[in-house]
Amino acid sequence: MSILFSDFQKAQRIGDGHLLASCLAPVNTTSDPKRLWSFSQLTNYQAVEADIRWHIIQDQNAVRREKAEANQWVQVFICLWKCIRELANIETGQGGRWNVAFQAYKELCVALCRGYSHCGFQAWTVHCMDVAGKYLRVLASKADSESTNAVESGSGFVNGLSDDVAENSEKNEKLMEAARTLSQMISTCRNDDSDLAESRKWGIISVANHLFKTYFKLNNISLTKHVILMLESPGVNLPPLSAFPRSQHCTYSYYRGVLEFLKENYVGAEAHLSEALTICHRNATKNQEQILTYLIPAHMLTSQQLPSRATLERLPALRELFLPLCTAIKAGNLSAFDAALSDAEADLVNKRIYLTLERSRDMCMRNLCRKVFMNSGYEETKDHSTGEVTARTRRTRLKISEFEVAVRAAYRNSVEPVVIERDEVECFLANMIYKGYMKGYIARDHGMVVLSKKGDAFVGTGV
Repeated sequence: MSILFSDFQKAQRIGDGHLLASCLAPVNTTSDPKRLWSFSQLTNYQAVEADIRWHIIQDQNAVRREKAEANQWVQVFICLWKCIRELANIETGQGGRWNVAFQAYKELCVALCRGYSHCGFQAWTVHCMDVAGKYLRVLASKADSESTNAVESGSGFVNGLSDDVAENSEKNEKLMEAARTLSQMISTCRNDDSDLAESRKWGIISVANHLFKTYFKLNNISLTKHVILMLESPGVNLPPLSAFPRSQHCTYSYYRGVLEFLKENYVGAEAHLSEALTICHRNATKNQEQILTYLIPAHMLTSQQLPSRATLERLPALRELFLPLCTAIKAGNLSAFDAALSDAEADLVNKRIYLTLERSRDMCMRNLCRKVFMNSGYEETKDHSTGEVTARTRRTRLKISEFEVAVRAAYRNSVEPVVIERDEVECFLANMIYKGYMKGYIARDHGMVVLSKKGDAFVGTGV
């Protein structure tokens, strides 16, 4: 008997969902490095149904199940064999095709849905949906690459199924098919009225995460709306998100945060991304970098605060991305800010955070205005009767010309000459006040800016 069928029967006997799900993974394993080849040689196209039926139903070690359930598991493994047969041929260079492997695995996913809906698959087996969704998405990506002649040779098969596959295909037909199948799998998990303890709803978040990844790879973010509706609309009666495995909870919160970020709901984005970062594994550095890539810009806009240098130093990718910008913002150096934004433009656009970080220019302008305020000197308060100085407070009435000089000095080292007019400086100051970065008003008739005397003239700086 194949090790794969041995694991299947063992999983059915002891009710181990993770072991059962591992049987559906079309990859070689450490314990069985020739798993693909050995399983592909188990039978042939003429005898595949009879041979698999014998291993699942008729073998003396087979676990007895209801007829409909057993027959449906036969159909699942027939699809798995067809997929693995193609993958084994790709691995050995014998002419297998990713498109055929994908179609077979898609049929496996459909057979799983049918098994849960009509054939009595038990809820403890729902981990199979997670594994099936993962490899369906990856096989779809490889099939699309093959269709555009961009696929690599099959010699590196294990690396070929990496989640980091990122070929750019002009056509994404298979990925779209995978997305529709994943939506069907979500509906299968969602439409279960059983008690939560025995419900297949426990598989819905992992499948939703795979669908999010598929839509992001398709660069079709708008399609994620129906996923959120399926999971968060009233009356769905899902278990609380915190009850799911932390890995699934973290991934779902990350994608929800990114979606809110792209909708420019930075408060909502910060809430979801902060939750994801809190439960992210402390050694998962790459995941932390992905979360913070969106959390840092969101936090900068919602709280007008920069990330700590310790945070950036701990994660090299983020240090390279954000440190030049943060240094310029902290110094109120407008020309350095523009230069840093321009140098990292390609990377920032690719990560969809360029426009958000461009808005942090207001923070840079605020810090420049703050420097003007801090260097403007003090006003003395004297006793009317004795003429003695009783207090010294910072000047809160500053000439617009002082800010004009500072802005021109900030652009002095720009690569291209920048002409700053007085009206433009007034516009900058008005925007600072309107957006809440400064507290005060402009006395235009007197050419003055009157700032708050309560110690909160520049919000977020303690001044």
